[in-house]
Amino acid sequence: MADQSTLPSSLSPGSTPASDASLAASGRRVIEIEIEGLQAIAARIDGAFSEACRLILACSGRVVCSGMGKSGHIARKIAATLASTGTPSFYVHPGEAGHGDLGMITDADVVLALSYSGETDELLTLLPVLKRQGNRVLAMTGRPQSTLARESDVHLDVSVPAEACPLDLAPTSSTTASLAMGDALAVALLDARGFTADDFARSHPAGALGRRLLLHIADVMHAGDDAPRVREDAMLSDVLLEMSRKRLGMTAVVDGDGRLLGLYTDGDLRRTLADARIDVRSTRIVDVMTRTPVTIDADALAVEAARLMETHKITQLLVIDGERRVVGALNIHDLLRARVV
Repeated sequence: MADQSTLPSSLSPGSTPASDASLAASGRRVIEIEIEGLQAIAARIDGAFSEACRLILACSGRVVCSGMGKSGHIARKIAATLASTGTPSFYVHPGEAGHGDLGMITDADVVLALSYSGETDELLTLLPVLKRQGNRVLAMTGRPQSTLARESDVHLDVSVPAEACPLDLAPTSSTTASLAMGDALAVALLDARGFTADDFARSHPAGALGRRLLLHIADVMHAGDDAPRVREDAMLSDVLLEMSRKRLGMTAVVDGDGRLLGLYTDGDLRRTLADARIDVRSTRIVDVMTRTPVTIDADALAVEAARLMETHKITQLLVIDGERRVVGALNIHDLLRARVV
């Protein structure tokens, strides 16, 4: 192993290690500068922004986002945000577009081009072809007099007072401003389309939000013979056998038509066994059951079951239909397995 004293230092010759206070001060300065940049673009949410929204709303195709370098990374994020909030969108690399990927763009699409300088060669090369094809171009630049800004159909000015980089070289405030403008577009379009949480969940079925908004009680409950139930004339000893067989820590007590009369849980069992006056073999279930249990409908969202369990400090629920017939049962472990909680 090499002697650590011989390893190259990351510090410049003659420099000294930064203190914790100076590092924190540098970080705060970046945030403050970027906040100033965001405030600057917020003041420019005006007629051009509304025109950009209307251009996209009228689009019968997709929004094709494009940009080089750091602007390309921001364009990818904007495309992803638009697509997940009801505006079909995707990213095309401008360099690859000039070598065949332009075929991915149809004449029904709107092109959102990002370039802080407004003079990115790869994007400017595409402009004549896009114009000839009939595409409307929405530009996002930091220079309103740039070629891209002048040649676009709609221009959004994302110029910032200064980059957060002390050398004024690395894109920092400018990329944050472009990203925020993209988010503003996406949310304004979401509002205009009446996009709902259910719509969002449908495009995120594998995510936590999708599970919370799309998964229903019927998808996770134990139904049919798997739902524990006993008749009202059952003895407590019979109830314990049913609870043991179904392994849900509870059983429903029903009448001859399957309508709910009560609930008996493992918590009730512990309280029963603690009462020396009760004989398990001679006690009827109707004498020890809970007569007004918390229930839920099979069409309810699974997340509603989690809310009920938390509110009432319980771990099991019976599922009933409109006539109070027991159609299923579930416990907290079913919700955990479904990753609802």
